[in-house]
Amino acid sequence: MIARQQPHTRVDRRQKWRIAIVVQRYGEEVGGGAELHARWLAERLLSIAEVEVMTTCALDYRTWANHYPAGDSTLNGVKLHRFPVDAPRNWPKAQGMTVRLILHQHSVLDELEWIRQQGPVSTPLLNAIAGSRDDYDAFIFFTYSYATTFFGLPLVADKALLVPTAHDEPYLRLALFRPLFQLPQVIIYNTETEKRLVNQITRNNRPAQIVAGVGINVPTERSEARFRQQFGIQDPFVLYVGRVDEAKNVPELLEQFIRFRQEYADPLKLVLIGRSHIRMPNHPDVIHLDFQPEEVKFDALEAANVIIVPSLYESLSMITLEAWWLQKPVLVNGRCQVLQEQCRRSNGGLYYCSYQEFALTFHKLLASSELGHQLGIQGHRFVARNYHWDVVMAKYRTIFETIFDSQGGSRGVPALA
Repeated sequence: MIARQQPHTRVDRRQKWRIAIVVQRYGEEVGGGAELHARWLAERLLSIAEVEVMTTCALDYRTWANHYPAGDSTLNGVKLHRFPVDAPRNWPKAQGMTVRLILHQHSVLDELEWIRQQGPVSTPLLNAIAGSRDDYDAFIFFTYSYATTFFGLPLVADKALLVPTAHDEPYLRLALFRPLFQLPQVIIYNTETEKRLVNQITRNNRPAQIVAGVGINVPTERSEARFRQQFGIQDPFVLYVGRVDEAKNVPELLEQFIRFRQEYADPLKLVLIGRSHIRMPNHPDVIHLDFQPEEVKFDALEAANVIIVPSLYESLSMITLEAWWLQKPVLVNGRCQVLQEQCRRSNGGLYYCSYQEFALTFHKLLASSELGHQLGIQGHRFVARNYHWDVVMAKYRTIFETIFDSQGGSRGVPALA
Protein backbone atom coordinates (compact mmCIF):
# COMPACT_ATOMS: atom_id res chain seq x y z
CA MET A 1 0.00 0.00 0.00
CA ILE A 2 1.07 3.58 -0.57
CA ALA A 3 1.87 5.41 2.64
CA ARG A 4 -0.35 8.48 2.83
CA GLN A 5 0.34 11.66 4.72
CA GLN A 6 -3.27 11.80 5.94
CA PRO A 7 -5.99 9.15 6.18
CA HIS A 8 -7.98 9.04 2.97
CA THR A 9 -11.71 9.62 3.06
CA ARG A 10 -13.38 8.19 -0.02
CA VAL A 11 -15.42 10.65 -2.03
CA ASP A 12 -18.77 9.89 -3.55
CA ARG A 13 -17.77 8.28 -6.82
CA ARG A 14 -20.88 9.65 -8.45
CA GLN A 15 -19.09 13.00 -8.21
CA LYS A 16 -15.43 12.09 -8.68
CA TRP A 17 -13.26 9.14 -9.59
CA ARG A 18 -9.93 8.20 -8.03
CA ILE A 19 -7.28 7.99 -10.71
CA ALA A 20 -3.63 6.95 -10.52
CA ILE A 21 -1.29 8.01 -13.31
CA VAL A 22 1.79 5.82 -13.69
CA VAL A 23 4.67 7.34 -15.64
CA GLN A 24 8.42 6.70 -15.79
CA ARG A 25 9.45 10.19 -14.54
CA TYR A 26 7.57 13.30 -13.54
CA GLY A 27 8.35 16.91 -12.75
CA GLU A 28 8.59 20.43 -14.07
CA GLU A 29 12.28 19.83 -14.86
CA VAL A 30 11.54 16.76 -16.98
CA GLY A 31 12.01 17.53 -20.67
CA GLY A 32 10.05 14.81 -22.39
CA GLY A 33 6.86 14.94 -24.44
CA ALA A 34 5.13 11.93 -22.88
CA GLU A 35 6.05 13.07 -19.39
CA LEU A 36 4.81 16.59 -20.04
CA HIS A 37 1.61 15.07 -21.44
CA ALA A 38 1.18 13.05 -18.24
CA ARG A 39 1.77 16.08 -16.01
CA TRP A 40 -0.61 18.35 -17.88
CA LEU A 41 -3.28 15.65 -17.94
CA ALA A 42 -2.90 14.99 -14.22
CA GLU A 43 -3.36 18.67 -13.43
CA ARG A 44 -6.41 19.01 -15.70
CA LEU A 45 -8.08 15.84 -14.42
CA LEU A 46 -8.21 17.40 -10.95
CA SER A 47 -11.41 19.14 -12.06
CA ILE A 48 -13.25 15.81 -12.39
CA ALA A 49 -11.24 13.32 -10.35
CA GLU A 50 -8.94 12.77 -7.43
CA VAL A 51 -5.59 12.32 -9.15
CA GLU A 52 -2.36 10.89 -7.81
CA VAL A 53 0.85 10.12 -9.68
CA MET A 54 3.01 7.05 -9.13
CA THR A 55 6.48 7.51 -10.57
CA THR A 56 10.19 7.00 -9.98
CA CYS A 57 12.82 9.26 -8.47
CA ALA A 58 14.57 9.57 -11.86
CA LEU A 59 15.14 12.74 -13.85
CA ASP A 60 17.60 11.66 -16.59
CA TYR A 61 16.11 9.07 -18.96
CA ARG A 62 19.56 7.91 -20.04
CA THR A 63 20.67 6.77 -16.60
CA TRP A 64 17.44 6.62 -14.54
CA ALA A 65 19.64 7.73 -11.65
CA ASN A 66 17.63 8.62 -8.55
CA HIS A 67 17.38 12.41 -8.44
CA TYR A 68 14.20 13.33 -6.56
CA PRO A 69 13.74 12.21 -2.95
CA ALA A 70 11.56 9.15 -2.47
CA GLY A 71 8.22 9.60 -0.73
CA ASP A 72 5.09 11.68 -0.99
CA SER A 73 4.83 15.27 -2.14
CA THR A 74 2.50 17.61 -4.04
CA LEU A 75 3.12 19.46 -7.30
CA ASN A 76 0.55 21.91 -8.68
CA GLY A 77 -2.18 20.27 -6.62
CA VAL A 78 -1.35 16.70 -7.70
CA LYS A 79 -0.23 14.18 -5.07
CA LEU A 80 3.00 12.44 -6.06
CA HIS A 81 4.35 9.11 -4.84
CA ARG A 82 7.99 8.69 -5.85
CA PHE A 83 9.86 5.39 -5.64
CA PRO A 84 13.58 4.71 -6.10
CA VAL A 85 14.90 2.97 -9.20
CA ASP A 86 16.54 -0.37 -8.40
CA ALA A 87 19.73 0.38 -10.35
CA PRO A 88 20.87 3.06 -12.82
CA ARG A 89 21.01 2.29 -16.52
CA ASN A 90 24.31 1.76 -18.31
CA TRP A 91 23.52 3.81 -21.42
CA PRO A 92 26.27 2.44 -23.75
CA LYS A 93 25.46 -1.13 -22.75
CA ALA A 94 21.72 -0.54 -23.24
CA GLN A 95 22.30 1.03 -26.66
CA GLY A 96 24.46 -1.90 -27.71
CA MET A 97 21.75 -4.32 -26.62
CA THR A 98 19.16 -2.36 -28.64
CA VAL A 99 21.28 -2.59 -31.79
CA ARG A 100 21.79 -6.34 -31.36
CA LEU A 101 18.10 -6.88 -30.71
CA ILE A 102 16.97 -4.95 -33.78
CA LEU A 103 19.57 -6.25 -36.24
CA HIS A 104 19.93 -9.90 -35.22
CA GLN A 105 17.75 -12.89 -34.50
CA HIS A 106 16.86 -13.18 -30.86
CA SER A 107 14.57 -14.91 -28.38
CA VAL A 108 11.70 -13.67 -26.27
CA LEU A 109 14.02 -13.89 -23.29
CA ASP A 110 16.37 -11.48 -25.07
CA GLU A 111 13.44 -9.06 -25.47
CA LEU A 112 12.57 -9.41 -21.80
CA GLU A 113 16.13 -8.59 -20.81
CA TRP A 114 16.06 -5.60 -23.17
CA ILE A 115 12.97 -4.25 -21.41
CA ARG A 116 14.71 -4.64 -18.06
CA GLN A 117 17.69 -2.72 -19.41
CA GLN A 118 15.38 -0.12 -20.97
CA GLY A 119 14.00 0.49 -17.50
CA PRO A 120 13.30 2.16 -15.27
CA VAL A 121 12.79 -0.85 -13.00
CA SER A 122 11.55 0.11 -9.56
CA THR A 123 10.50 -2.83 -7.41
CA PRO A 124 8.99 -0.51 -4.76
CA LEU A 125 6.87 1.16 -7.46
CA LEU A 126 5.62 -2.18 -8.80
CA ASN A 127 4.80 -3.33 -5.27
CA ALA A 128 2.90 -0.09 -4.67
CA ILE A 129 0.86 -0.53 -7.86
CA ALA A 130 -0.12 -4.06 -6.86
CA GLY A 131 -0.79 -3.07 -3.25
CA SER A 132 -2.98 -0.07 -4.10
CA ARG A 133 -5.17 -1.82 -6.65
CA ASP A 134 -8.31 -1.31 -4.55
CA ASP A 135 -7.51 2.33 -3.78
CA TYR A 136 -8.16 3.60 -7.31
CA ASP A 137 -10.91 3.36 -9.88
CA ALA A 138 -8.43 3.44 -12.76
CA PHE A 139 -4.70 3.44 -13.49
CA ILE A 140 -3.52 5.42 -16.52
CA PHE A 141 -0.16 4.14 -17.77
CA PHE A 142 2.01 6.30 -20.02
CA THR A 143 4.44 5.05 -22.66
CA TYR A 144 4.26 1.41 -23.72
CA SER A 145 8.01 0.88 -24.10
CA TYR A 146 9.21 1.47 -20.52
CA ALA A 147 9.43 -1.04 -17.70
CA THR A 148 7.03 0.93 -15.50
CA THR A 149 4.24 0.15 -17.99
CA PHE A 150 5.36 -3.29 -19.17
CA PHE A 151 5.64 -4.73 -15.66
CA GLY A 152 3.13 -2.47 -13.92
CA LEU A 153 0.08 -2.56 -16.19
CA PRO A 154 -0.53 -6.35 -15.96
CA LEU A 155 -0.76 -6.04 -12.17
CA VAL A 156 -3.97 -3.98 -12.49
CA ALA A 157 -5.08 -4.84 -16.02
CA ASP A 158 -8.79 -4.84 -15.18
CA LYS A 159 -8.49 -1.16 -14.16
CA ALA A 160 -5.79 -0.09 -16.61
CA LEU A 161 -5.91 2.54 -19.33
CA LEU A 162 -2.91 2.84 -21.66
CA VAL A 163 -1.62 6.01 -23.33
CA PRO A 164 1.04 4.30 -25.47
CA THR A 165 2.63 7.36 -27.14
CA ALA A 166 3.73 4.89 -29.81
CA HIS A 167 5.98 5.78 -32.72
CA ASP A 168 6.83 3.94 -35.91
CA GLU A 169 9.96 2.55 -34.30
CA PRO A 170 11.55 -0.92 -34.22
CA TYR A 171 10.63 -1.53 -30.55
CA LEU A 172 6.93 -1.53 -31.36
CA ARG A 173 7.48 -4.63 -33.49
CA LEU A 174 8.94 -6.71 -30.67
CA ALA A 175 6.81 -9.78 -30.05
CA LEU A 176 6.79 -9.21 -26.30
CA PHE A 177 4.75 -6.03 -26.64
CA ARG A 178 1.82 -7.57 -28.51
CA PRO A 179 0.15 -9.07 -25.40
CA LEU A 180 0.54 -5.75 -23.58
CA PHE A 181 -1.84 -4.04 -26.00
CA GLN A 182 -4.51 -6.67 -25.31
CA LEU A 183 -4.61 -6.05 -21.55
CA PRO A 184 -5.86 -2.49 -20.85
CA GLN A 185 -9.55 -1.64 -20.64
CA VAL A 186 -9.04 1.33 -22.98
CA ILE A 187 -6.19 2.48 -25.21
CA ILE A 188 -6.00 6.26 -25.57
CA TYR A 189 -4.13 7.60 -28.59
CA ASN A 190 -2.78 10.99 -29.57
CA THR A 191 -3.63 10.79 -33.27
CA GLU A 192 -5.49 8.61 -35.74
CA THR A 193 -2.11 7.87 -37.29
CA GLU A 194 -0.84 6.39 -34.04
CA LYS A 195 -4.01 4.32 -33.60
CA ARG A 196 -3.72 2.94 -37.13
CA LEU A 197 -0.05 2.10 -36.62
CA VAL A 198 -0.56 0.27 -33.33
CA ASN A 199 -3.49 -1.77 -34.64
CA GLN A 200 -1.56 -2.77 -37.74
CA ILE A 201 1.63 -3.82 -35.97
CA THR A 202 0.26 -5.36 -32.77
CA ARG A 203 -2.78 -6.88 -34.51
CA ASN A 204 -4.87 -5.24 -31.86
CA ASN A 205 -8.41 -4.33 -32.84
CA ARG A 206 -10.04 -3.93 -29.45
CA PRO A 207 -13.24 -1.88 -29.58
CA ALA A 208 -12.23 0.24 -26.58
CA GLN A 209 -9.91 2.68 -28.33
CA ILE A 210 -10.19 6.44 -28.57
CA VAL A 211 -8.12 9.32 -29.92
CA ALA A 212 -8.07 11.92 -27.15
CA GLY A 213 -4.69 13.60 -27.43
CA VAL A 214 -3.72 16.35 -25.02
CA GLY A 215 -4.48 20.01 -24.64
CA ILE A 216 -1.89 22.74 -24.36
CA ASN A 217 -1.18 25.34 -21.68
CA VAL A 218 -0.19 28.68 -23.17
CA PRO A 219 0.46 31.67 -20.90
CA THR A 220 -1.43 34.82 -21.79
CA GLU A 221 1.61 37.01 -21.19
CA ARG A 222 4.45 36.46 -23.69
CA SER A 223 7.13 38.81 -24.99
CA GLU A 224 9.27 38.66 -28.10
CA ALA A 225 11.20 41.73 -26.94
CA ARG A 226 11.97 40.15 -23.56
CA PHE A 227 13.37 37.01 -25.20
CA ARG A 228 15.53 38.93 -27.66
CA GLN A 229 16.87 41.21 -24.93
CA GLN A 230 17.54 38.35 -22.52
CA PHE A 231 19.62 36.35 -24.98
CA GLY A 232 20.88 39.09 -27.29
CA ILE A 233 19.31 37.58 -30.41
CA GLN A 234 18.25 40.21 -32.92
CA ASP A 235 18.32 38.25 -36.21
CA PRO A 236 15.39 36.22 -37.55
CA PHE A 237 15.58 32.67 -36.24
CA VAL A 238 14.11 29.19 -36.54
CA LEU A 239 13.37 27.48 -33.23
CA TYR A 240 13.81 23.89 -32.07
CA VAL A 241 12.48 22.86 -28.64
CA GLY A 242 13.02 19.42 -27.13
CA ARG A 243 15.74 16.95 -26.24
CA VAL A 244 18.89 17.79 -28.15
CA ASP A 245 20.01 14.29 -29.05
CA GLU A 246 20.15 11.61 -31.72
CA ALA A 247 16.75 10.21 -30.79
CA LYS A 248 15.14 13.47 -31.94
CA ASN A 249 17.22 13.58 -35.16
CA VAL A 250 18.93 16.80 -34.08
CA PRO A 251 22.33 15.96 -35.67
CA GLU A 252 20.67 15.87 -39.09
CA LEU A 253 18.94 19.18 -38.37
CA LEU A 254 22.26 20.79 -37.46
CA GLU A 255 23.92 19.43 -40.59
CA GLN A 256 21.09 20.60 -42.85
CA PHE A 257 20.84 24.03 -41.27
CA ILE A 258 24.59 24.69 -41.57
CA ARG A 259 24.48 23.60 -45.21
CA PHE A 260 21.48 25.88 -45.78
CA ARG A 261 23.33 28.83 -44.24
CA GLN A 262 26.04 28.42 -46.88
CA GLU A 263 23.39 29.01 -49.53
CA TYR A 264 21.24 31.63 -47.78
CA ALA A 265 22.73 35.11 -47.63
CA ASP A 266 20.39 36.92 -45.23
CA PRO A 267 20.88 36.81 -41.43
CA LEU A 268 19.34 33.72 -39.80
CA LYS A 269 19.90 31.78 -36.60
CA LEU A 270 18.96 28.32 -35.37
CA VAL A 271 17.99 28.46 -31.69
CA LEU A 272 17.76 25.20 -29.75
CA ILE A 273 16.10 24.94 -26.34
CA GLY A 274 16.63 21.70 -24.45
CA ARG A 275 19.24 19.62 -22.66
CA SER A 276 21.95 18.41 -25.02
CA HIS A 277 23.45 14.93 -25.16
CA ILE A 278 25.46 15.58 -28.32
CA ARG A 279 28.45 17.69 -29.25
CA MET A 280 27.21 21.04 -30.51
CA PRO A 281 28.89 22.55 -33.59
CA ASN A 282 30.96 25.70 -33.21
CA HIS A 283 28.95 27.82 -35.62
CA PRO A 284 28.01 31.49 -35.16
CA ASP A 285 24.42 30.93 -36.32
CA VAL A 286 23.70 27.95 -34.03
CA ILE A 287 22.62 29.03 -30.54
CA HIS A 288 21.99 26.42 -27.86
CA LEU A 289 20.17 27.77 -24.81
CA ASP A 290 19.94 24.51 -22.83
CA PHE A 291 16.77 23.70 -20.85
CA GLN A 292 14.60 26.74 -20.14
CA PRO A 293 11.48 27.33 -18.03
CA GLU A 294 8.10 27.47 -19.72
CA GLU A 295 7.87 31.26 -19.74
CA VAL A 296 11.15 31.51 -21.67
CA LYS A 297 10.03 28.84 -24.11
CA PHE A 298 6.86 30.75 -24.92
CA ASP A 299 8.76 34.01 -25.28
CA ALA A 300 10.94 32.18 -27.79
CA LEU A 301 7.90 30.86 -29.65
CA GLU A 302 6.54 34.38 -29.81
CA ALA A 303 9.81 35.63 -31.32
CA ALA A 304 10.56 32.78 -33.75
CA ASN A 305 9.92 33.01 -37.48
CA VAL A 306 9.52 29.25 -37.95
CA ILE A 307 9.33 26.31 -35.54
CA ILE A 308 11.08 23.17 -36.78
CA VAL A 309 10.47 19.56 -35.73
CA PRO A 310 13.08 17.21 -37.25
CA SER A 311 12.10 14.07 -35.34
CA LEU A 312 11.48 10.81 -37.15
CA TYR A 313 9.42 9.30 -34.34
CA GLU A 314 6.50 11.14 -32.75
CA SER A 315 3.05 10.13 -31.56
CA LEU A 316 2.17 13.82 -31.23
CA SER A 317 4.38 16.89 -31.23
CA MET A 318 3.29 19.19 -28.42
CA ILE A 319 5.61 21.99 -29.52
CA THR A 320 3.81 21.89 -32.89
CA LEU A 321 0.45 22.35 -31.19
CA GLU A 322 1.85 25.20 -29.09
CA ALA A 323 3.30 26.89 -32.17
CA TRP A 324 0.00 26.61 -34.03
CA TRP A 325 -1.93 28.02 -31.08
CA LEU A 326 0.31 31.08 -31.35
CA GLN A 327 -0.34 31.12 -35.12
CA LYS A 328 3.24 30.23 -35.99
CA PRO A 329 4.15 28.14 -39.05
CA VAL A 330 5.96 24.85 -38.54
CA LEU A 331 8.37 22.87 -40.68
CA VAL A 332 8.46 19.15 -39.89
CA ASN A 333 10.24 16.03 -41.02
CA GLY A 334 7.89 14.37 -43.50
CA ARG A 335 9.49 10.98 -42.87
CA CYS A 336 7.53 10.99 -39.60
CA GLN A 337 4.05 9.93 -40.70
CA VAL A 338 2.34 11.53 -37.70
CA LEU A 339 3.91 14.93 -38.32
CA GLN A 340 3.26 14.81 -42.05
CA GLU A 341 -0.40 13.90 -41.60
CA GLN A 342 -0.87 16.60 -38.95
CA CYS A 343 0.47 19.20 -41.39
CA ARG A 344 -1.70 17.89 -44.19
CA ARG A 345 -4.85 17.78 -42.04
CA SER A 346 -4.30 21.22 -40.58
CA ASN A 347 -2.70 23.04 -43.52
CA GLY A 348 -0.65 24.62 -40.76
CA GLY A 349 2.84 23.68 -41.84
CA LEU A 350 5.19 22.35 -44.49
CA TYR A 351 7.23 19.15 -44.45
CA TYR A 352 10.41 17.87 -46.07
CA CYS A 353 11.84 14.43 -46.80
CA SER A 354 15.26 15.41 -48.21
CA TYR A 355 17.72 18.26 -47.96
CA GLN A 356 16.47 19.69 -51.25
CA GLU A 357 12.93 19.87 -49.83
CA PHE A 358 14.30 21.22 -46.54
CA ALA A 359 15.99 24.10 -48.37
CA LEU A 360 13.03 24.78 -50.67
CA THR A 361 10.43 24.92 -47.89
CA PHE A 362 12.74 27.03 -45.71
CA HIS A 363 13.17 29.52 -48.53
CA LYS A 364 9.40 29.72 -49.00
CA LEU A 365 8.69 30.34 -45.33
CA LEU A 366 11.43 32.92 -44.92
CA ALA A 367 10.56 34.74 -48.14
CA SER A 368 6.84 35.11 -47.45
CA SER A 369 5.58 36.30 -44.10
CA GLU A 370 2.08 36.14 -45.59
CA LEU A 371 2.47 32.40 -46.23
CA GLY A 372 3.70 31.83 -42.68
CA HIS A 373 0.85 33.87 -41.24
CA GLN A 374 -1.78 31.94 -43.21
CA LEU A 375 -0.29 28.59 -42.20
CA GLY A 376 -0.28 29.72 -38.57
CA ILE A 377 -3.95 30.73 -38.68
CA GLN A 378 -4.93 27.38 -40.18
CA GLY A 379 -2.86 25.54 -37.59
CA HIS A 380 -4.57 27.47 -34.80
CA ARG A 381 -8.00 26.43 -36.08
CA PHE A 382 -6.89 22.80 -36.20
CA VAL A 383 -5.70 22.86 -32.58
CA ALA A 384 -8.90 24.58 -31.43
CA ARG A 385 -11.02 21.86 -33.06
CA ASN A 386 -9.01 18.85 -31.94
CA TYR A 387 -6.66 19.65 -29.05
CA HIS A 388 -8.34 22.31 -26.95
CA TRP A 389 -8.56 21.20 -23.33
CA ASP A 390 -12.37 21.36 -23.41
CA VAL A 391 -12.35 18.79 -26.23
CA VAL A 392 -9.79 16.55 -24.54
CA MET A 393 -11.46 16.62 -21.13
CA ALA A 394 -14.85 15.80 -22.62
CA LYS A 395 -13.32 12.64 -24.06
CA TYR A 396 -11.76 11.61 -20.74
CA ARG A 397 -15.03 12.23 -18.94
CA THR A 398 -16.76 9.98 -21.48
CA ILE A 399 -14.14 7.29 -20.89
CA PHE A 400 -14.65 7.33 -17.13
CA GLU A 401 -18.44 7.47 -17.36
CA THR A 402 -18.47 4.61 -19.85
CA ILE A 403 -16.18 2.26 -17.97
CA PHE A 404 -17.08 2.77 -14.31
CA ASP A 405 -20.50 2.77 -12.72
CA SER A 406 -21.53 4.95 -9.78
CA GLN A 407 -20.09 2.42 -7.32
CA GLY A 408 -16.72 2.29 -9.07
CA GLY A 409 -17.16 -1.17 -10.56
CA SER A 410 -16.23 -2.13 -14.07
CA ARG A 411 -19.13 -2.40 -16.52
CA GLY A 412 -17.24 -4.13 -19.22
CA VAL A 413 -15.97 -1.99 -22.05
CA PRO A 414 -18.16 -1.03 -25.01
CA ALA A 415 -16.84 0.71 -28.08
CA LEU A 416 -15.36 4.17 -27.67
CA ALA A 417 -15.18 5.74 -31.11
